[in-house]
Amino acid sequence: MKLLFDLFPVVLFVVAYFLSDIYVATGALILATLVQVVWLKVRDGTVPKIHLVTLALLLFFGGLTILLQDPLFIKWKPTIVNWLFAAGFLVVPLFGGKTLPERMMGSNVALREEQWKRLNLAWILFFILLGILNLAVAFNFSEVTWVNFKLFGLMGLTVLFALGQGFYIVRHTQESAD
Repeated sequence: MKLLFDLFPVVLFVVAYFLSDIYVATGALILATLVQVVWLKVRDGTVPKIHLVTLALLLFFGGLTILLQDPLFIKWKPTIVNWLFAAGFLVVPLFGGKTLPERMMGSNVALREEQWKRLNLAWILFFILLGILNLAVAFNFSEVTWVNFKLFGLMGLTVLFALGQGFYIVRHTQESAD
């Protein structure tokens, strides 16, 4: 259910794009993300920082897209978000020593320090690569191809990568237990 909630704005973007154009789709994406943030605030009393950062970037890049009637800005947004994720994974260990994956899963997963570091590095490289792939598709293929890639390509790659990380964790958790 959470996955559907998180995907709602992107799915709405794609649907609006195919029903109208990039500008209507961008407006729908902004509105859906705003509704999502308000819903989280009402339901939980708080909004995760990632949602607020995503909304801020979307308001900026999406707003420029609509205001200037130039899809270039919305095409850059996924790259900026992914590179910010990479920066987050890179910087977090500087404050308290633990990597972001260890902070999120450390109470449930037993890995050695070097395994947490490898896991963290893999996420950093993955997010950098996603940003580069987004730009490659955005500027070398048609707009329709980019819109499809935004939903299916970026999401599919993320799911596959997360599954791979799951296998890595299971394998190394079993090694740590031996």
